[in-house]
Amino acid sequence: MPQPRSTTLSDSDRHAFTTRLAKGAEALGLVLSAAQLEMLIDYLALLMKWNATYNLTAVREPAQMVSQHLLDSLSAVPALAIGSRVLDVGAGAGLPGIILAIWAREAAPAMRVALVDTVHKKTAFLTQVKAELGLANVTVYTARVEALHVEAPFDLITSRAFAELADFVTWSGHLLAPGGEFVAMKGVLPSTEVARLPAGWVVASMQAITVPGMQAERHLVRLRRAQADAPPSPE
Repeated sequence: MPQPRSTTLSDSDRHAFTTRLAKGAEALGLVLSAAQLEMLIDYLALLMKWNATYNLTAVREPAQMVSQHLLDSLSAVPALAIGSRVLDVGAGAGLPGIILAIWAREAAPAMRVALVDTVHKKTAFLTQVKAELGLANVTVYTARVEALHVEAPFDLITSRAFAELADFVTWSGHLLAPGGEFVAMKGVLPSTEVARLPAGWVVASMQAITVPGMQAERHLVRLRRAQADAPPSPE
C-alpha cells in the first residue's frame, strides 16, 4: 500500500526549502529577512497539514508548493506593495494575500490585507493562519465579494486565478477606492479577456513575470477606471 504523505516538515526539509525560497525571492528582486522566511515556511507547514484533510490546493508536494505557491505569490509583491489597504478576492488558501501580509508585517507595517472567499473551510484555514502566525494586519471575510460591504474601500484589489477580468472588476468594483487599481495574476496573456472588459475600465499595464522553478507563463494585469476627462488617443 502507498505510504501517506507526511504533513510535517523535517529540519532538513525546512532548511532546504528556506534556502530555495530565499534564492527564488532574490531572483524576483526581494530580499527576505530570516523572520519573513521562517513565517513563510511556517505557512507552508500549515498548508500541508490542512491540505491533507481539506484539499485546499491540488499541489501536494511541498517542493512544488515553494515554487507554485510561495514564489508565484511573491512575484506579485512589487506590484502590490503600493497599496495600503489591499483586498485578495477569491483568496482560497491565502495566495497571494497571506504571502503579502507576511512580507508586509516587516517591510510595510502600515499595510492592511483583507481576504475574502465564499468557502468556509478556506476562510477557517486563513483564520487559523492569522492566529498561529500572529498576522494582526490580516482580516478574513467569508462572503461573496459582490455582496461584501466594508467601512472603507481598498486602494488595491488583487486575485490569483479567480475569475475572468470582466467578472473580477464587475463583482469587486464597488470595493475599489477612487484612484485605486486592480492587479490580476494570470497565466497566459489574457488578450481575449481584456477585449471583453466592460466600459469604464482600462488596462494600465500587462507585465510578463518569470517565477523561479516554474515553466508556465505568468502575467500581472493592472486595471483601473477610465478617466472621463482623459484626452482622446491620437489616431
